[in-house]
Amino acid sequence: MSSAADSSRGNGPASGTTKEEAASLPPHPAALTTRCAAVLGGGSFGTALSQLLARQGTQVRLWMRDKAVIESINERHENPKYLAGQNLSEKIKATSSVAEAVSGVAVVLLAVPTAYFRGFLLEHMSVLPVGVPLICCSKGIENDTLLTPFEIMEYELPGKYHRYIVVLSGPSFAKEVINGKPTSVTIAARDPAIAKLAQYYVSDKLFRAYRSTDVIGVEICGAIKNVYAIAAGACDGCDFGFDGRAAMITRGLAEIARLAVIKGANPLTISGLAGVGDLVLTCTGNLSRNWQVGNRLAQGEKLEDVIKSMKMVAEGVNTAKSLMQMVKKYNIEMPIAEEVYKVLYEGKSIEEAMNSLSSRALGEEIDDTVKEVVGLPAGPSAPVVARQAGSGLRQSSLTLPGAGGIGVDDQHTPSKLVEHLP
Repeated sequence: MSSAADSSRGNGPASGTTKEEAASLPPHPAALTTRCAAVLGGGSFGTALSQLLARQGTQVRLWMRDKAVIESINERHENPKYLAGQNLSEKIKATSSVAEAVSGVAVVLLAVPTAYFRGFLLEHMSVLPVGVPLICCSKGIENDTLLTPFEIMEYELPGKYHRYIVVLSGPSFAKEVINGKPTSVTIAARDPAIAKLAQYYVSDKLFRAYRSTDVIGVEICGAIKNVYAIAAGACDGCDFGFDGRAAMITRGLAEIARLAVIKGANPLTISGLAGVGDLVLTCTGNLSRNWQVGNRLAQGEKLEDVIKSMKMVAEGVNTAKSLMQMVKKYNIEMPIAEEVYKVLYEGKSIEEAMNSLSSRALGEEIDDTVKEVVGLPAGPSAPVVARQAGSGLRQSSLTLPGAGGIGVDDQHTPSKLVEHLP
């Protein structure tokens, strides 16, 4: 990991901008007057987001490394590598230069896989604009550091950027977004005014973003649901039926809740779009890459063969490693996640994993960890988290953040939104 003492980084003791100074930085003028956006990452979701913005009349600069795909997008308006056959707007211009992509834009969307996210930031953060929303669209947890993309941005970027870091997460398949299917997601930022500004830029009648200030909850839910999608795909591949799939999803949600509340998430986030919404979609739709991994493993394929055949990243495979590290760090029971890890990395068969899960001792549906946070009396069962003396849990406030979305008929403009900025 990079040194926290580096004066150019966000968490260094001499980062150059205090939290108070960063909170008072005004938006860049382009964020209020320009319909121009940069999308950094030319995979399926980055391309779909580019088409979404172009559909709204925004000029989009799409950054990617692949020269052949850049040429195809600019000349034939198609991304043949990830979304073959999809006609892209002429408002989308692809480029291999991050500096060119972000010059003068109103908003930046980052759609780089989590495994490469830190490296990308370190390589290109010197050209990122200050004062415009930086919307992170990546879902995952970095191995070893156990940091989410938002946390990586806060760690690596100088303080002057921190107010403008935003997370976009929720149930959204790239193919459905690009084809204009109705989609709803969550936009989360620590600053409600910045969340509202970002919400304005991505929302239209077919793609609705709802605001939140619970960045932790939104990211944790979006990251670890991919692990449970692998489990759900395996259930379907083994023909365990609709009942089995429903049980897997619901108990998976319980495990997500345990980790989320320990990390400090608002428990109500788990019941929203970034939580149950994204979990249900990715566990039931065969467009989910993570579901496909589990399904193909259940049919006898080897993990390495499945990964090699997929053009796009299945984040759940890497996230399973991080999740196991978090299970040990927080001493928390996440049996489904543990079995997924053992299937992926220890050679355990899916049948053996299912037998391990079905042989567990019966217990209460809602465990004491979650009850404690939401204010319910703890039951007679043993707490899920084995807490040692002096190791308290970080509890989240139940004060709800602003949850209203910008409706299609609301008269919200960037210039009006800025009136609410402190």
